[in-house]
Amino acid sequence: AASSLEVSTPAVVEVEIGGTARIECRFHIPENDSYTYIDWFYVDRTNSRVRLCHITDREVLKDDTDYKERLSVGEDKALSISKVTMQDVRTFVCQVGAGSSGVGESRTELRVYKVPETPEIEPNPAGISVQSSDIPQIARCVSRNSFPAPNITWHKNGEQLQLQENQVKYTRTRESSGLYTVTSTMFAPVTREDRDSHYHCTVHYWLRGQRHALESRKVKIKVFYPAEHLKLQVMPPSSLVKEGDNVKLVCEADGNPPPVFSFYKRELEDDWQDLSWLTEPDSGVLNLHGVNKSSSGLYRCQTLDLDDMTQLEKEVELVVNYIEGVRVEMDPSSPVQEGDSVTLSCDAHSPVALDYQWRDEKGKKVAEGNQLFLSNLTFETPNNFSCKVVAPSVPGLEQSKEVSVAVHGKPRIVAISSPLYVRQDEVVNLTCKAIAVPRPSLHWNVNGTAHEYIEDQHIASNLTVRVSHDLLKAGAMCRVSNELGVSEKHIQLLDQRTTAESQGVIIVAIIVAILVVAVLGAVIYFLHKKGKIPCGRAGKQDITRPEARKDKIVVEVKSDKLPEEAGLLQGANGEKRPNADQ
Repeated sequence: AASSLEVSTPAVVEVEIGGTARIECRFHIPENDSYTYIDWFYVDRTNSRVRLCHITDREVLKDDTDYKERLSVGEDKALSISKVTMQDVRTFVCQVGAGSSGVGESRTELRVYKVPETPEIEPNPAGISVQSSDIPQIARCVSRNSFPAPNITWHKNGEQLQLQENQVKYTRTRESSGLYTVTSTMFAPVTREDRDSHYHCTVHYWLRGQRHALESRKVKIKVFYPAEHLKLQVMPPSSLVKEGDNVKLVCEADGNPPPVFSFYKRELEDDWQDLSWLTEPDSGVLNLHGVNKSSSGLYRCQTLDLDDMTQLEKEVELVVNYIEGVRVEMDPSSPVQEGDSVTLSCDAHSPVALDYQWRDEKGKKVAEGNQLFLSNLTFETPNNFSCKVVAPSVPGLEQSKEVSVAVHGKPRIVAISSPLYVRQDEVVNLTCKAIAVPRPSLHWNVNGTAHEYIEDQHIASNLTVRVSHDLLKAGAMCRVSNELGVSEKHIQLLDQRTTAESQGVIIVAIIVAILVVAVLGAVIYFLHKKGKIPCGRAGKQDITRPEARKDKIVVEVKSDKLPEEAGLLQGANGEKRPNADQ
């Protein structure tokens, strides 16, 4: 057991600014005596004690100090100070008086803190050149409203930088609120690889004996460096460029900022045409609209770095694919007659391989290859064809050439209205239709009103005429002729009344024939029933009778009936006759 009065308080109490500080005071009095009083003090800047309050078992007396309104004492005699500020950073003393046991006391250091705000980082807005002779400023980091003042470290790509003294500028400012603003500025040389680097700063502060940290956002800096490599390419790729396309020549340099681009096209051996006026502003893109065969050639991109005046250049060959000189030849080339055969040959020139297709006038593909063979030609044979030339390796590159195959020959009459059934004195239309090349003329050998018209490749004529006796007898003749020959056909006219009478005679004759056959069949059946006509399976047999019956009808019957079927032929009395009688 302790033999003297013992008083204890925490050595340090930490509280955030604006919070409430609570300092407990514990004591032990020998032989369980009670305390006489408890006094709380603080130590001012002159190291003098200033009493805050006097506590007895009956009351708490607060002294008239700056803490009077913020001070309170708990049941356990702990001292509480509300709305703590930076001015409260001082030492507090708990003193206990216990009569004969004497007086004891203990001291507590009150510390206040304010967690800093998240640090703000700003990269160098002007950018940094790798060729800078001085150590350039990378970024600036600011930590605001903290207490006490924190420390700041710098990081690159997640790794903390070990900076020399001349690479960091550190300033600390105490604001009117008593809080600190700390600024750290970092200086360091850069390389072209730092264009992809990320920088951030970290604020470190202590709290309750432990170190804490807050990180800023990560930033990149503008790094300026001269171009080392140049790339020039054709878009779309030169192998796919065809006449009429819009082409871009894209020049790219790996410098920052981009250099000044210039474009040239070689016209002669040492003559280069300046095309920079066709480029997009502040870019390395040369636009060529509607290129043609003459656009092919060697192009050059040249760059100029304005910092060190260095130049780079790159060349590329542009090939504009084309098809030209498409022609179709016909063999034989002389006029084609009906029944002839011809061969059409198609040819064209291009720097790439070509395929050939033949299509008819309806656009249907009829053959592949550069030749089309047509045999046994007629007037009706389609005579318009096109040769389509395609470059398979260059999508969309194609051309066509049309050719007409004219088949010549004497006229051929393809349709007439014959025979035509008419009545005398009626008005009828006679039709004649023919085809020929060159176009023929069509004539009738009778007078009438002719209406001539063209239908597809055919010439046709409708002749309106009144049927006379002579016309009905002789008919009409259609004559078609051109410089290669003549064709004619006769139209036969038939009198409908004569035809009707002839048809009536034929019908009567048919009816009479049918009646005769019917009567003959009835007679045979009657005689058979009377037994006058024998039938059997003998196949073929002459039946003779006595002289008195020579005037009777003799019938020869052939039968291939089977024996069991022959029984169907019976005698007059319905009985089966013997085989000898059959």
